[in-house]
Amino acid sequence: MATDILMPALSPTMTEGKLARWLKAEGDTVSAGDVIAEIETDKATMEVEAVDEGILGRILIKEGVEGIPVNTPIAVLVEEGEAVPNASSMQAPVTPKAEVASAATMRAAPAKASAEEKGERIFVSPLARRMARERGIALDELTGSGPNGRILKRDVEKGVTAPKTEPKVVPAATLLAALEDTVRRVPNSTMRKVIARRLTASKTQVPHFYVSVDIELDALLELRSKLNATAQENSFKISVNDMMIKAVALALKKVPGVNVQFTDVETLHFENVDISMAVSVPDGLITPIIRNADHKSLRQISVEAKDLAKRARSGKLKPEEFQGGTFSISNMGMFGVREFAAIINPPQAGILAIASGEKRAVVRGSEIAVATVMTATLSVDHRAVDGALGAEWLNALRDIVQNPYILVV
Repeated sequence: MATDILMPALSPTMTEGKLARWLKAEGDTVSAGDVIAEIETDKATMEVEAVDEGILGRILIKEGVEGIPVNTPIAVLVEEGEAVPNASSMQAPVTPKAEVASAATMRAAPAKASAEEKGERIFVSPLARRMARERGIALDELTGSGPNGRILKRDVEKGVTAPKTEPKVVPAATLLAALEDTVRRVPNSTMRKVIARRLTASKTQVPHFYVSVDIELDALLELRSKLNATAQENSFKISVNDMMIKAVALALKKVPGVNVQFTDVETLHFENVDISMAVSVPDGLITPIIRNADHKSLRQISVEAKDLAKRARSGKLKPEEFQGGTFSISNMGMFGVREFAAIINPPQAGILAIASGEKRAVVRGSEIAVATVMTATLSVDHRAVDGALGAEWLNALRDIVQNPYILVV
């Protein structure tokens, strides 16, 4: 009996996906557990395994189609010797959005096209083209007086029929058409669309407030050097980011009121400290999670963070490795950023923006000294965390970083 293969829900938040690639062709034998396709979700490209055995009788949705709703039939599996159902009896395949947009554009196109739209070449100087565009003059209505009929500035000026004090309004479509040869159009990936939707919702629906503090890093950097010097050759190497993950986790245990999430009914207070760390990937951002970070050693955090970041960039994370988390950190210190504020990663209530450490003048008592200072900015959901609590948490974090031996005891 023919069985539909449906677009799977590869994560709890997935509502649609893109069929990136078929790994089986029509007529291929399929066994349960075989990888048959790759689906691009909001976070990664993931493999889809067959749950039944049979023959891939018909592919309903071709590679590259995006916006496919979950549970939409994408192919049909038949038994050995069974006839493949007629295409007319199956659900119509999803039409790519690009094709829909193209068709709509064709239907809306004007009946009369200009000479350039017809593919006819018009010789015109760049200045004359710009003047004609600004004044709303069609180039095919002008007669060029230059070599080989090239349209020049004077030809445009002769063709002006309206007073210069009343320039014509150039339609937006005309301006876009004029820029067409200088614009590179890159379709938004599923990940980029989800990032745009989630962060727009975060900034418009979550009342952010921001608290910043300067933290001296010299003691932490000295401890890091000592720890890395004692590590065996070709073993692990602890980064400042690894130490900040541990420091953030300990600060959340010390001030647990920030390790929360707001809902319309209640505020959730978490016992576990699961740190989501922002990792830049080719088309966006993903936040793999260091779970129970307060209980892990710096070495464990270092090894786990490097593995997660590597697999995040190659799109090999499992859903449970990037979904969840109770608090986020975003570190742009490696880019020399002095200060920035991050957008909260909902439904979490807070995210810490970590900037670069730099030499600054600091006042100690009545003397001026030089120290390595980093500005850290906490973005907080004001529905769940008030200003005083956010400041208390940042002070706890500063105390831990400036007295870093707590990270190894």
